[in-house]
Amino acid sequence: MPVAIITGASKGLGRALGEALAERGWDLVLDARTEDVLRGTAKELAAQGTRVEALAGDVTDAAHRSALVAAARALGGLDLLVNNASALGAEPLVRLEELALDGLRRALEVNVVAALGLVQEALPLLRASGAGAVIDVSSDAAAEAYETWGGYGASKAALDQLSAVLAVEEPGLRVWAVDPGDMGTDLYAAAVPDDDDPRPRPESVVPAFLRLIEERPTSGRYGAPSLLGA
Repeated sequence: MPVAIITGASKGLGRALGEALAERGWDLVLDARTEDVLRGTAKELAAQGTRVEALAGDVTDAAHRSALVAAARALGGLDLLVNNASALGAEPLVRLEELALDGLRRALEVNVVAALGLVQEALPLLRASGAGAVIDVSSDAAAEAYETWGGYGASKAALDQLSAVLAVEEPGLRVWAVDPGDMGTDLYAAAVPDDDDPRPRPESVVPAFLRLIEERPTSGRYGAPSLLGA
């Protein structure tokens, strides 16, 4: 069975993608910071008949990243790494003049440094897979200038650049930076708590991710809405 590591997998997009992969027979290593929620998610996904390892922790912790990769190795290898865990830098979001530098550092540590650290840890298994792939979950804030989204957007823009360079350096892998588009998630609610407009559920964009995984187009940056509409 193919094996995937998904960070930030207890709810939202990470959980939705994990559920879709479990239905397709993937074995999973799931990460999140809240242990009880993660355990509940893992139990539900394991009911699909797949093997699921749930490791609660912080992706900025090198020992935790090593444990995630070790769990994948114990399941037989690693075919897909999904860097989905994200930090906003401020909750709710604020203008750059008010953004605490410690908050910006946190966003960069989670969204960029930890993502690269996990890639570095996982590379031997991904190379050995023969069909290894990395999905770095990006944002339209990485490419567009939205008021109050500066710190978060900067971190995602940096992640996009790392993804692009990794694709050049690792031509044997597929490396996709994916903007999932607008979604109703806890992350968005924390970013803009006063915005009550309805937004698509994370499950609605999962088919875009599955298309990448199943069709394996060239490495690059993709938008889920365009993948769904094509």
